[in-house]
Amino acid sequence: MPSSMALPFFVRLQAPLAQADPRMDPPEDQKALLGQLRIDRSQPPRPSSRPLKWFALVALAAGLGFVAWFFRAPEGEGISLVSTAVAEAAAPAGAQSSVLDATGYVVARRQATVSSKATGKVVEVLIEEGVQVAAGQLLARLDDSIPRTELRLAESQLEAARRTLLEVEVELKQAQLDLARSEGLAERFLVSQADLDRNRLAVEAVAARLQRLRQEAVVAERALAVQRQLLDDMEIRAPFAGVVIAKAAQPGEMISPVSAGGGFTRTGICTIVDMDSLEVEVDVNEAYINRVYPHQPVRVILNAYPEDAYAAEVIATIPAAERSKATVRVRVRFLERDERVLPDMGVRVAFLDTAAEAPAAASPSGVFVPVAAVAEDRDEAYVLVVADEKVQRRPIRLGRAERGRAQVLKGLRPGERVVTDLNTELLASLADGASVSWAN
Repeated sequence: MPSSMALPFFVRLQAPLAQADPRMDPPEDQKALLGQLRIDRSQPPRPSSRPLKWFALVALAAGLGFVAWFFRAPEGEGISLVSTAVAEAAAPAGAQSSVLDATGYVVARRQATVSSKATGKVVEVLIEEGVQVAAGQLLARLDDSIPRTELRLAESQLEAARRTLLEVEVELKQAQLDLARSEGLAERFLVSQADLDRNRLAVEAVAARLQRLRQEAVVAERALAVQRQLLDDMEIRAPFAGVVIAKAAQPGEMISPVSAGGGFTRTGICTIVDMDSLEVEVDVNEAYINRVYPHQPVRVILNAYPEDAYAAEVIATIPAAERSKATVRVRVRFLERDERVLPDMGVRVAFLDTAAEAPAAASPSGVFVPVAAVAEDRDEAYVLVVADEKVQRRPIRLGRAERGRAQVLKGLRPGERVVTDLNTELLASLADGASVSWAN
């Protein structure tokens, strides 16, 4: 029966039911009507099973993927399972042998800001920062229009002086001929003594004039040399070999050897540093200066590269103290140096007690790896570095070996992972660029 008909009918039955005796059983027709209003709960509801099926499939796929990843084959297609180790940074040798520790800076004994000899406008700059230059190399050019014009003028003046000199030389020859002729006539008393003296003085006058013109020609040559030098000064060249660390001028700017024109005039083209002249300056407390002596072995460690040490020695102690800081300056010379040492770098300096300890501290400490991680090929040592699950063959320079570890002085950095337990079969299977996975 539809619900719209059952409800009114049920309402109409409320009065008879209310009047009936509650102890009496309802009539059969009323029981039938009430049975139609019941909800059948004999069968459970049937919810939609489609979302549950999708959830079960996704969970099953995720589980299968995790199992496949967790139990992946050690040696799959193109992937090898290898044992690895991490390169460990070694402490500098002889760290406990220093008698005095101090801090300082790397300085250049040969450093120059290259400028011009004359004031001029920059027309071309041929260098950039970081460029290696040779002694005498052209760095920049200045406007040379005026010096070049003055050079041509000096050349013309020299040419005029030389032509005047030729003219006077001819006059001297004529005067000498006149004198010789007068002397011949004077022997026959055909010329007076006054005419003879006049001819002699004429020769001397022309000779004196010739000497003066020769000297003027020399002056003109020197003036020409000066103008040539001024023209050459328009080309600025490197005074010594070194590295450009600063570029101070650009084309179109004015440059002067002295400060002039306010902030619109540059006083230099660039700054060059001779890297071979690098050394260390250390301020030592005057209370401990007695521990420092000339040629004392020193270990220098750059703040930027604390894992490496450089061998050095004391050059000299500056014979003057800094009153405000109560320190004495000490100069230290590098015995070994590489491209990482740069001017104005901060350093830590350890003054060693004896020269015998210097060789131990001289070599860089490098890193340590297991001996089983080092292989050799044609007298060249190398390791297999693992990066991004790829093998990279890298040549190295070995140092000492101790307690099953090999010291790598060059070619490997701390924290890099290398393949261990190398053997002939493993080396044959691991080509450069091969994919690997590691278990440790």
